[in-house]
Amino acid sequence: MLDIKLIRNDPEAVKAAVARRGEDASSIDEVVELDSRVRAIGTERDDIRSEINRISKEVGSMHRDGRGDEAAALQEQSREMGEREKTLSDEADQLLAEIRTKLLYISNMPSPEAPDGLTEDDNIEVRVEGYDPASYADHQKKPHWEIGEELGILDVDRAVRMSGSMFAMYRGYGAQLLSALINYGLDRNRDAFEQIRPPTVVKTDTMIGTGHLPKFEDDAYHLERDDLWAIPTAEVPLTSMVAGEILDEADLPLRLMAHTSCYRREAGSAGRDTRGLLRVHEFDKVELYAFCTPDQAQDLHMEILERAENAIRDLGLAHRILDLACGDISGAGARTYDIEVFAPGADRWLEVSSVSWCTDYQARRANIRYRPEGEKGTQFVHSLNGSGLAVPRVWAGIVETHRQADGSIKIPEVLHRYMNGTTEIPSPA
Repeated sequence: MLDIKLIRNDPEAVKAAVARRGEDASSIDEVVELDSRVRAIGTERDDIRSEINRISKEVGSMHRDGRGDEAAALQEQSREMGEREKTLSDEADQLLAEIRTKLLYISNMPSPEAPDGLTEDDNIEVRVEGYDPASYADHQKKPHWEIGEELGILDVDRAVRMSGSMFAMYRGYGAQLLSALINYGLDRNRDAFEQIRPPTVVKTDTMIGTGHLPKFEDDAYHLERDDLWAIPTAEVPLTSMVAGEILDEADLPLRLMAHTSCYRREAGSAGRDTRGLLRVHEFDKVELYAFCTPDQAQDLHMEILERAENAIRDLGLAHRILDLACGDISGAGARTYDIEVFAPGADRWLEVSSVSWCTDYQARRANIRYRPEGEKGTQFVHSLNGSGLAVPRVWAGIVETHRQADGSIKIPEVLHRYMNGTTEIPSPA
């Protein structure tokens, strides 16, 4: 969440930043008004406490001097003031709860360097690699859902019968390719990132910590009986791994990675293309995550982006990097780069990774701090996250891009070690 001190001291700057996202900034004014009332109540409450303390000392003196009647009158006055103090404290607590609720719905302020614009059409293309539309042969222009059915490696129909629309089932070489991509995504980051296997269902507070709740509740799966949520990304439990803790600066940056299944209702996807693996409710992903100091954040952002891009490059997939406009950045992000792979069969760019710098927004929600060396106080950490490898669309890109004229699929060389010696998915008999 945003820093209440920043809102208090420079509300116009915060409103201008939030407006860059295309969001209503009126809630900032509401927070300022509530905060002003809390501080006024606090001043009155502190004055009352001081007066109660003064009276307490005077009552003690009166009792020592044998002035019991006068002391009793003052004690009654003190009791009434104590009731007023409690009323003020309760009112302040209620207002603070209102402030927190409003802050939970306010998105992070985008970085000043983030491009202006409100939609994906305003994203800036940073670079494109390996893409030449004239280079794709006809056999590469078949969509992966047709290829998958033809080769028996993707079974959408049976998945839909079992679970409903926007679910998929991998079979045979298709399932093997999925596992290979997961292990590939993990192994290439073991040099710097600690592997974690977190739970994939979490408490409400855990979802709140990353900003997925309460604002994006409609996109999440809720297990109402147990009040647990299926995670939309491993970013959620990884953020809360150290919630409420104070880290040592010497331990930063703290780099983590996790492979999990992820679940998204995609409530806003009605009318959008949901064929094959373009948009699914359940998918596997290797997530890269880091906590760091503010000074470390920018270099770490570029490191995670480079790692994610290199994984795609080594798979031989045409791709591009987008610098997301303010209105297209997730609620917790301040600066985000997307990696998109070109799928020649689907004839479209597919987002396969979002690499986001969330400044201290998530750390404030989850109360994660660090103690700078040589200082007594603490500061909030910065958090960063990125998809080291999101399986479904990368799988689709490989199947379409590396399809051969005879209908077989050539497996990228970097995956051979994970495919038990299989170098191609054979064409239909």
